[in-house]
Amino acid sequence: MMQDSIIKVGMADLNVAQSAGVLKTTGLGSCVGLTLYDARTKVAGMAHVMLPTSDIAKEGSLNIAKYADTAIPELVAQMQKLGAVVARMEAKMAGGAQMFAFAANHDTMRIGPRNVESCKEQIKKFGIPLIAEDTGGNYGRTIEFDCVTGILLIRSVQHGVKEM
Repeated sequence: MMQDSIIKVGMADLNVAQSAGVLKTTGLGSCVGLTLYDARTKVAGMAHVMLPTSDIAKEGSLNIAKYADTAIPELVAQMQKLGAVVARMEAKMAGGAQMFAFAANHDTMRIGPRNVESCKEQIKKFGIPLIAEDTGGNYGRTIEFDCVTGILLIRSVQHGVKEM
């Protein structure tokens, strides 16, 4: 993948691009990196989702990119401003690992799997198909999404490089 113009997406962040550049996020453990793409307009978006729902938000000003239920609608809206059409969008995602083993199988400790479930619920609300995913496990990932080709590269120390 050409590294000519990297567009960084930080933790609890999102970004969009059109016709050029590579959207990249690092440090996906239990977080989910969700990409949306409209191949006709070459509009791409990426969100680095940390938590499944904003219902648990305690901070004064809500960081909408932090939660699946607020980040994904915002990502869709930003892509539409660049000419993307929801009916043409396709999703890919990676991350959602269970980074730590817990003695109790308590739902609040299942952050990674819950992030994956919540992202899937959100894209389903928009009718956006999930065409590829590399989720789960117990290892971290870095992802890069090429806005021209629509290819998602997933890098991990344990599993090398995957292309979706």
